[in-house]
Amino acid sequence: MVSDGKRKKRDRKSKTQTTLDPTSSTINDEVFSVNNVEIVNSTTPTSAKKNENRRGRPKKRPKHSPEKPEKPPPIVNGEIGVAPTVEGVNRVVPEMDAVVKVFCVHTEPNLSLPWQRKRQYSSSSSGFVISERRVLTNAHSVEHYTQVKLKKRGSDTKYLATVLAIGTECDIALLTVNDDEFWEGVSPVEFGELPALQDAVTVVGYPIGGDTISVTSGVVSRIEILSYVHGSTELLGLQIDAAINSGNSGGPAFNDKGECVGIAFQSLKHEDAENIGYVIPTPVIKHFIQDYERNGSYTGFPFLGIEWQKMENPDMRMAMGMKSDQKGVRIRRIDPTAPESEVLQPSDIILSFDRVDIANDGTVPFRHGERIGFSYLISQKYTGDNAVIKVLRNSMTLEFDIKLSTQRRLIPPHVKGKPPSYYIIAGFVFTTVSVPYLRSEDIELSPHRKTLEEAYGKEYELEAPIKLLDKLLHSMPQSPDEQIVVVSQVLVADINIGYEDIVNTQVVAFNGKPVKNLKSLANMVENFDDEFLKFDLEYDQIVVLRTKTAKEATVDILTTHGIPSAISDDLKP
Repeated sequence: MVSDGKRKKRDRKSKTQTTLDPTSSTINDEVFSVNNVEIVNSTTPTSAKKNENRRGRPKKRPKHSPEKPEKPPPIVNGEIGVAPTVEGVNRVVPEMDAVVKVFCVHTEPNLSLPWQRKRQYSSSSSGFVISERRVLTNAHSVEHYTQVKLKKRGSDTKYLATVLAIGTECDIALLTVNDDEFWEGVSPVEFGELPALQDAVTVVGYPIGGDTISVTSGVVSRIEILSYVHGSTELLGLQIDAAINSGNSGGPAFNDKGECVGIAFQSLKHEDAENIGYVIPTPVIKHFIQDYERNGSYTGFPFLGIEWQKMENPDMRMAMGMKSDQKGVRIRRIDPTAPESEVLQPSDIILSFDRVDIANDGTVPFRHGERIGFSYLISQKYTGDNAVIKVLRNSMTLEFDIKLSTQRRLIPPHVKGKPPSYYIIAGFVFTTVSVPYLRSEDIELSPHRKTLEEAYGKEYELEAPIKLLDKLLHSMPQSPDEQIVVVSQVLVADINIGYEDIVNTQVVAFNGKPVKNLKSLANMVENFDDEFLKFDLEYDQIVVLRTKTAKEATVDILTTHGIPSAISDDLKP
């Protein structure tokens, strides 16, 4: 939306709205996960406001006024009504009573002080009832939950809910309520097919400051692979022009048949953009539900552990030995921990995935007149499924049957509710790096999600630890249990004089032995009996401490700072 301080000038037409890509790095877009859902009625369109204030001769209007659609009949006891639209097509009123309000109390871990948690806070969002006495909402709506309660439309009772599964990557959570009274008089929402462009959608949710349902209508303006901010991944998504505000998270988006076609989950906030919201579509929702039903828990979306390059340049295609009728993408790097690393090689050209040909720009046919990134084909699979990949290698066509797995990142995007790991010796606080840790190191997390830009400012590339950001964006794990271990801070004491300024610095080795992960470092230090402890840090820094005095000083430092243990529970033998 246009900011309050920026008014449009009179007698000047507004610029045509440009469709913005939230993943583009050329503009400072902020796509944020929405908390405390709020759906508000659409405001007057910009063009209409401009015409009201335009000087000179008024614009001619037709003598006859267009027919207004009749108002839909009220919904009685949650029954679906039918109302005629302008075009004369029957439009089914969605099942409003299936939409519930979600109340959650969150207690986030304190990643800067990993032995304690932050002050709890509350949030409200939306959800809706589906089959088998279950409720869907957003994962970020119940992240780090300590208590979740649901309230039905028109009810004054809040019911305790149980969290069955949280899909971090797809930003979906599955809940249930044990109290039979909650399910009385509630009909589950039915899912519809993936909508087409320009199909009408109605987003339903609960606004901040009230308990009544609010509705916003719009159309589907784009269908493509989107960046899921909360999950730090890319999956199929819908872009709509209905407003999605704080509080709409987890609310359903209905089509004209009264079927749910998605879940509201994030929006684009930019001074040149208005009413750009994003919806999780039914293919992603059904994948999450079926994954839970097949495995009894959420296992995640599989990934192909590669980085690839487009093959649009004809000279490159010729140099790689591609024929005129061959298309595909070139493998740049392969994750050493992924199963694909056993058969695929750098500079292989991926020609097809599961018999579907891949174009030189990395897209595959989607629907009539539409193309989509081939990662969509991968996301349709389940963890452990096999896929046939055809590649071109040294002018020879090869086929491989690959077992797909979930992606493991060197710097994980989420801690997934687990308390952070830490180890303390002589006031040196060692911990592991994650995306939430990087966010927490500059400013405290608020109840709303923070992007790296929000955490470190618009120049976060200069303010954040450069090497850590480089590893976040480009590094791959060399082994399944590899972690980035850093000295988070130094709790000042006499024994660590001269080391006070070491902050967020990676530990490379201990006494000449490489540090593979935090547990291995803790074991090496605890079992070390030589005279000096020597830590090799990045930038060729070293820390040397006398072993006996370092271990003795640790007890006093823990007492001074009220720290219950020098090592987190998950690292204890």
